[in-house]
Amino acid sequence: MPTLPPVAHGTELALVGTASAPTWLSQRLESGQYPDTVAAFRAAREIFIEGQRIDMGRLATQLGIDRTSLFRWVGNRDSLLSEVLWSLAVPTLSQADRASAGRRGADRVVSVLTLFAENLITAGYFRSFLSREPARGLRLLTTKESEIQRRYVAVVEHLVHAELGEQPPDLAYLLVRISESFTYADLITGDAPSAERARAAFELVLRP
Repeated sequence: MPTLPPVAHGTELALVGTASAPTWLSQRLESGQYPDTVAAFRAAREIFIEGQRIDMGRLATQLGIDRTSLFRWVGNRDSLLSEVLWSLAVPTLSQADRASAGRRGADRVVSVLTLFAENLITAGYFRSFLSREPARGLRLLTTKESEIQRRYVAVVEHLVHAELGEQPPDLAYLLVRISESFTYADLITGDAPSAERARAAFELVLRP
C-alpha cells in the first residue's frame, strides 16, 4: 500500500494545498520579490494571532502607508484574511501529520483529520475570529469559492491517495465537509464543536 512521503521540514503535506490553488497574493508572498507585501502580511498575521480584528485602515497606519498602497500590496481584506488563515493551517496540518507518523492506511487519515479539527477547535485566536465575524469566517473557510476549502480538499485528496490508493473522486470533499460540520458546529447548528464526533464520522466513512 502506498504511504505518505516523510514530511520535509514539517510542511510537505500542507504545501500540497497551497500549490493546488495559488492566488495573486500567495504568488507575491512566495516570489521573494515583494518585501512590502511580505511585511504587510506578517503584520496582519501577528494582529490575527493576538486575537484582534485585522482592520485595513489601522494596518496601513501601522505600516506608515495609505490604504491604497496597502490594497496594492496585499489585495482586499478577504484575500489577506484567507492567506493569513491558510498560513496558520499549514503548521497545524503539518503538526497533525507528524503526530500521526506511526499510523498507516485509514487509521492515519482519521488521525490527521481529527487532530487538525481538534487544533482548530482549541485555537483561541481562531475561535475569536469566528466569534467576531461568523458569516465571513464560514464564507472564507467552507464554500467552494474559498481558496482555503479548495486547498484543504487537495491536502485530503493527497493524504487519502497516499494511504488508501485510488478512491471515489468525491471522498476527499466528503471528509472535508464532515470536518467543517463538526469544527464549526456552533456557527452552523448551534451545537458544540467536537473533534471526537468528527473522528466517529471519519471512521464510519473510511471503515464502515
